[in-house]
Amino acid sequence: YQEVCKDVYTLLMEAVERRLISDVPFGAFLSGGIDSSAVVGLMSRIQEQKVKTFTIVFDEEEFSEAKFARMVAEKFQTDHHEFRLKPDDFLRELPVALASLDHPSGDGPNSYTVSKITREAGITMALSGLGGDELFAGYPVFNRSIQLEQKKWLFQVPRSLRTAGGALYSALKKDTTAKKTAQLLGLKDGSLRNTFPLSRQVGMPDYVAALLKNNNVNADAIQRILDHELGGRGKSLPLLSRVSVAEITTYMQNVLLRDTDQMSMAVALEVRVPFLDYKLAEYTLGISDEYKKPLIPKKLLVDSLGDLLPHEVVHRPKMGFVFPWAVWLKKELQPLCDQHIRQLAQRDFIHGDYLLQSWKRFQAGDKQVRWLDMWLCTVLEHWMQTNKIES
Repeated sequence: YQEVCKDVYTLLMEAVERRLISDVPFGAFLSGGIDSSAVVGLMSRIQEQKVKTFTIVFDEEEFSEAKFARMVAEKFQTDHHEFRLKPDDFLRELPVALASLDHPSGDGPNSYTVSKITREAGITMALSGLGGDELFAGYPVFNRSIQLEQKKWLFQVPRSLRTAGGALYSALKKDTTAKKTAQLLGLKDGSLRNTFPLSRQVGMPDYVAALLKNNNVNADAIQRILDHELGGRGKSLPLLSRVSVAEITTYMQNVLLRDTDQMSMAVALEVRVPFLDYKLAEYTLGISDEYKKPLIPKKLLVDSLGDLLPHEVVHRPKMGFVFPWAVWLKKELQPLCDQHIRQLAQRDFIHGDYLLQSWKRFQAGDKQVRWLDMWLCTVLEHWMQTNKIES
């Protein structure tokens, strides 16, 4: 294990060093999480001048990672820049951010905002911690996949009984987790091909069916990707590595990387991602599950870094780069969302009454209506208007 940790450290250090070859001013995004902190820490070991770091903070403390980013910045004595993002600032930038996307994306504006403040500080190239979760088992789906492997006997129970049990559980609990559990129990089998798509499902099936008049959703798209990527030699990979491949070839490739590329290019910023260095990725995908099992968040990565990161950064709840959407959609962003949702409700392919009812329930505090669904409807309508799509 110590040899593997040494190899991971060396490969990541080399990956960061290669991406510091630049003839323009550069810096790094710093959220205060393990991945971005690792990149900043290694940058500070490689170069003599101070690393320029950038982070977004919010007035809503429960969404702000500022204290962890400051902790990392202080340890490595970076030239640290904080930008306090308020809803009014976001509203001003939102039209440009959404217009810079050639597809509707709820995540895109996040990347646009941090890219813009970085570019305005005179930085032309920035390093990102993207890819650390995918390679080193940082998402909940990795643990869930292990648990499902241990409970594969469950799928020997007749499917009808599993489906009935899941429906009863969902009816009693009435939350998203219960609904996903019911879906899981209703699957044909517990293979990764069938279980993984549930982890990257944007909308719950019952919500999508109630929202769309013609619910011909291409539900097997992710399964086809997995069949292609995990067929052949992919079958011999350890379980956690197969989950990594699934994450990399679906959500990361089609959402995270795409949004990052378009949003950074919109402000003339180049973003480089050391964790996706092919040598590091190839090596990590070949490591056994025994070494990568996430007993603590990204244990193999953390152990490989030694004393590089502060204890407080390593042992804290995972947040992710998420804006205070649930708060903003009921306050400062409410007029914008209300206008777009009402317009979307008039389109032929939408059950307008259901959408408007959901929007009303959300504003009234109904926790069964997700802020994400309301935001995605807003973004979809904006994209259709921008591209003059009639329906």
